[in-house]
Amino acid sequence: MNTDLKNKERGGETVHLEFESYSHNEQFARVVSAVFAARLDPTVEEIEDIKTAVSEAVTNAIIHGYEKEIGMVHLDLTIAGKSLTIVVRDEGIGIANVKQAMEPLYTSKPSKERSGMGFSFMEAFMDEVTVESEPGKGTEVRMVKRIGSIFPL
Repeated sequence: MNTDLKNKERGGETVHLEFESYSHNEQFARVVSAVFAARLDPTVEEIEDIKTAVSEAVTNAIIHGYEKEIGMVHLDLTIAGKSLTIVVRDEGIGIANVKQAMEPLYTSKPSKERSGMGFSFMEAFMDEVTVESEPGKGTEVRMVKRIGSIFPL
């Protein structure tokens, strides 16, 4: 998928990062996402939601996508209006059954003490989450956060 071209067609501003699938790069992705999102003047809660969702998506790419190998993780951040779109993509092993993988508490790595809540957290903290995957080709997680969509009572 050529995310950059799709985003430019919608008039959004995009940042594309590629980094190796080392666990310490998850923190890097969180910080970059938060700084980019700050342009939309989000609340502290919205920033924390974004950081948590990015952390889960990047961790999935590192732990599940590449397992014991080092590969590239791609992070695209796009601002269009008051929406932030985040795409995390890997070229790892892929997911055979996306629907099953997105079920709460499902984990393909129970021996690694994984909770199986990554996709559930992404769905809870973001306004939209879609996952596309093909075994042997990788996975793409697309998340959208509309800033200012929650109005205080």
